[in-house]
Amino acid sequence: MKTFLKVMKALSDGNRVKIIKLLQQKEMCVCELQGALGIAQPTVSKHLKILEESGLVDYRKEGLWVNYFLTDGSTPYAASVLGNLKHWLDEDPEIADLVKKIPLLNREELCRK
Repeated sequence: MKTFLKVMKALSDGNRVKIIKLLQQKEMCVCELQGALGIAQPTVSKHLKILEESGLVDYRKEGLWVNYFLTDGSTPYAASVLGNLKHWLDEDPEIADLVKKIPLLNREELCRK
């Protein structure tokens, strides 16, 4: 039951759901997520840590970059939720606006700030 609750709690915040929807499009660094969401870097990092602990998100270091991506689902709960979220909320105006921002995000410029 603990694993199930951890996944559900991770998705109980709107910004964390938005992060999942953004990461469905591509791997992203903290600066890119911050630029898309318009929230502070420590807040993005806190959300990513919660998503990581729930088994929904993982990261890999590539040189100076730390890229976050969706897992294949480390638990059946995470896998099920990630599978369903691929089909949910795409028509939501807020999610659609976020996805439109992705091509405009330049990590080199965002991370220099």
